[in-house]
Order: sequence, then C-alpha cells, then structure tokens
Amino acid sequence: MSLRGKAAIVAAAEVDTFQSQGRSPVGLMGEATRRALAEVGLHKDDVDGLFTASSYYAMPALTVAEYLGLRPTYIDSTVVGGGSFISHVGHAAAAIEAGLCSVALITYGSTQRSDRGKLTSLAEWSPYEQPYGLIHPISSFGLIAQRHMHEFGTTSEQLAEVAVSARQWALKNPDAPYPTPLSVQDVLSSPMLSTPLHKLDCCLVTDGGAAIVVTSAERARDLTPKPIYVLGVGEAINHRNIVGMPDLTTTAAVDSGKRAFDMAGRGPADMDSAHIYDAFTISLMILLEDLGFVSKGEGGPFVESGAIAPGGSLPVNTNGGGLSYTHPGMLGMFLMTEAVRQLRGDAGDRQVPGARTSVVHGMGLALAAHATAVLSTDVEP
Repeated sequence: MSLRGKAAIVAAAEVDTFQSQGRSPVGLMGEATRRALAEVGLHKDDVDGLFTASSYYAMPALTVAEYLGLRPTYIDSTVVGGGSFISHVGHAAAAIEAGLCSVALITYGSTQRSDRGKLTSLAEWSPYEQPYGLIHPISSFGLIAQRHMHEFGTTSEQLAEVAVSARQWALKNPDAPYPTPLSVQDVLSSPMLSTPLHKLDCCLVTDGGAAIVVTSAERARDLTPKPIYVLGVGEAINHRNIVGMPDLTTTAAVDSGKRAFDMAGRGPADMDSAHIYDAFTISLMILLEDLGFVSKGEGGPFVESGAIAPGGSLPVNTNGGGLSYTHPGMLGMFLMTEAVRQLRGDAGDRQVPGARTSVVHGMGLALAAHATAVLSTDVEP
C-alpha cells in the first residue's frame, strides 16, 4: 500500500531547545503539544492517535497520555533511537489511512542538559563492547570514522567542514545557542574524545521538546493553508551493536531512503533541503552518501566544497542541526520541525527560496536504525 499524499503535517512546535525553563521531559512534551494544537485550533480531545518515544520513561505513551489527559484510540511507542519520530510519521500516516485514528500527535521531550549533561540514553550493556573500553556512542562512531578514512581517504579537515557548515546555518537561527563562527581549526583544536573525533565533531547536549500533528490530507486542507504532505516513508535496520554492523561505512539508510524516494516518486536531485541526523560529523557524511546525494566515498570532497553550507548546492540542517542547534538525546523531532518550517516558508533568514520538497532522515544508535520521510507542499509534481 502506498501512503503517498494520504496524510499531511498540519502543525509543528518546539519548546526550550537549549535550556529548559524548569519543565520536566513530559512537561516539555505537554507545552510543545499545546503550542502545536493551538496553531490549527485543535483541542487535546481531538487527538486520537498518540506516538512517542523516550529515554526517560519506560512506558512513554502511558506517561504522556496521563499527563495530557488523552484518550487515544491508537498508540505507538516504537523506539529505535533518535530516528523514532520519523518512523512515527509513517506509522501515523498508515494508521490514519486505515481509519484507526484521525488526528495523530507525535511528541518528544528531554532535559538532558539540565541533568548536568549526563548522558541519558537507551544504551544496553554489551559484553562484547564495554569490557574493552568502548563507550557508547562516541567510540562506535570513532571506529566508523576510522574505517571511512581508511577506505576513502577522508580527512579530519573534511569531517570538520561538516561542523563548520552546521554553525554557518546556526548563525542564521536566532534560537541557536552559540552565535559565533566556527573554523576548521577550531574543530581540530578541540579536545580529542575518541580518535579521530574531536569534541566539536560531536553534537550538543541540550534540553528540548517538540510536537507535530498529522491528519488526513483531506482534513489538513481545512485546518491550514499550508499543509505539508507526506509523500514517501521508509524504514530499515540491520544491527543493534557496533560489533554486529555488517559494513562500517554503508548503512541500511540505502534501503530506507530508496523506499521513501520510490514511494514519493522523487529522488535526491528533487530535494530543496535535507534534514539528516548529525549526531557526529561522520554520521552525516555517511548518510549523505547512503541516501544518494553523493557517491560512496565522495562525502569528504562534497562537504569540503561547501555544498551543504549556506549558498551551497544542497541546504542541509538549516537550523544548525544537532551539531550547532539542539540535540536533546534524540534529534529526529527537530529535523521534522525544521523541514516543516522550510516548506511553510517560515524559516526567516535561513529560508531556502522556493522550497517545495524536503527529505528528513533519522538514525538510531550507531547507524543501526533508519527512517526516511519525503515531505512536500504539493502532492502532484
């Protein structure tokens, strides 16, 4: 069954994307939900589909439903790491098309920064990794970066260009926390955390909450003049721990991306902006390759050319991404909200002129789980 154009995002909101104003993780979800529903004049009693994931709550749907007073008829707490919420978009579109719910709320909240930067994650202890000093998740990405360098000649300077491009976009975002330029030398001079990854090759640790509302394409047109249609979705997984990763430089994003692009009837060349998980500089570089924006092994020269920076050929993570805007444990929701802003034409100084179609790609754990969504202002080409 194709879900192309069957559902649309009608509302998207964020709250406290760097430092929480005293809210709990579920409190952030509640405030983001209130703001999102208010955008289109909906009430919480209109929500009959609830989709959420959390690294704080063992049963997040129950926690959120109780906190907000929701009585959903359809519930999905699929957790595959930071890309969970992009999976939820596909799941919500399918549930709406099947008549299982009509107004789907997807929400997330985290107070990771307020928790003094202590890493809160879903990582499980592995007898094949932790006893040998592998620290989740940075050591896994260090291994991946080392392998990419070995196979394709990728350099630390090229990895640093990813962080520099993210900061250039963040400088156009008034909500980004660090309004100062970043250079390649700044990245290379930052402390080495797990060879070859420096501190500034790694994402921020922030608080943040976000919510989006999905409904049928038909109803969306009555709620907002700017519905954002879900044209294609795809999911894929192929390992849990880094020791089980079949190939350190190629991921299952190859499959999730192809499924999403095939359903959408559009390809990488049709994308006006891309919103791709950048927990680390190497993760973004590999995902650019696996989604088909550049050939395998060519990610280094591609980013070095300035292609993903403002003024480049492919606007990527235009809010500053996880590297320079926000990364509250799981990033996927904030990739979605920025894609929606771009397609609505609401991105301010960082607006991509005439943006009509965007791809959003999330990953979970060390490049293990992948979810891709193609969004557009139009259903027809």
